[in-house]
Formats: sequence, structure tokens, C-alpha cells
Amino acid sequence: MARRDDKRGKRDRDEQDEFAEKLVHINRVAKTVKGGRNMSFAALVVVGDGKGQVGFGKGKAQEVPECIRKGTELARKSLIRVPMREGRTLHHDCKGRHGAGKVLLRAAPPGTGIIAGGPMRAVLESLGMQDVVAKSTGSSNPYNMVRATFDALKSQENPRMIAAKRGKKVGDIVGRRRDGADSATAGDSADV
Repeated sequence: MARRDDKRGKRDRDEQDEFAEKLVHINRVAKTVKGGRNMSFAALVVVGDGKGQVGFGKGKAQEVPECIRKGTELARKSLIRVPMREGRTLHHDCKGRHGAGKVLLRAAPPGTGIIAGGPMRAVLESLGMQDVVAKSTGSSNPYNMVRATFDALKSQENPRMIAAKRGKKVGDIVGRRRDGADSATAGDSADV
């Protein structure tokens, strides 16, 4: 029986090494009862592999490490895959919304970096994004911001998916995008 537990423990450690976890927000909450107040903690955790997979979870417990562990477990169960262009940015601009929190994510040229606020930055860094510009409006509640960011990321589609839906070639879809965005660089390359 000990061997089976050792193998399972090793597999769990390998999974933990693969995913990086970020603590976005921790909140101390109190429940008033007859004898006084019961204190507990709530943690919002984002987990990602840096290669296009990301998830978030909320944990609640009497101790901080325990609530972080619970949040991490939930985050691993709620992973989503997000298609990225050149492994560094978004394919297209997108909007997300949850409650009163609204988020706008925009693709950016190489070297821009991640320009985003706290909770959105944690999600985008865990995802492995390198160049993106983000703006949040409305609610600054971290839970709403993270959920709105996930709503925006779920709407991302890569050119292959769009081409398959429309019955066109990938080159037609990507070519149109490049005509508008990279017209300045196309002129420079023609001169050389």
C-alpha cells in the first residue's frame, strides 16, 4: 500500500511543479455567534502553467494556509485553455463582464509587456501572456475583476477556428488582420 501512496504523491508533486499559483486576494471574515465572533479567511487564487492554461478558485477556512490550499484545488479543477498569438499576446481585442465589473483586453505589439491592474495582471501572468493592454471599469472587487477577465478570455478564438466556421482558408482571415495592423511594416519590408 505504501508504494501506491508514494507514486500518487510523486504525481501530485509533478503537477504542482507544472502550475504556478498566485494569491490574488485574502479576506478576513467574521461570523457573529452567541459566544462572540468566529474569524475565518477567504482566499482568491489563480493557477496557470504559463503556456495558455489558467484557472481560479476561492477557498475559505479557519487558517490562511488551508484556505489557500482549498482555493488552489478549485483553481486546478476550473482550468481553461486560451489560444494565444505567437505564444505572447491575444488574437483579437475582447470584452468581458461579470456583475458590475467590466474588462477590456487588447492585443499589443512585442515589447509592450503586461499593462493591467492587480487581479487582471495575476491572471494574465499565470496564463503566460507577455504583451497585452487591459483596462477595467466599474467594480474594482477582485472577484468580479477575475471573473470578468475569464469571461473575456473565453471569447478568444484563433484564426483556425474562425476559418473552419466560415469555410475559408486561414491565410484569408490572417491576411485581412495584417493588412490593417501591419501596413507600416509591410511598406518597410518592400523597400529592402
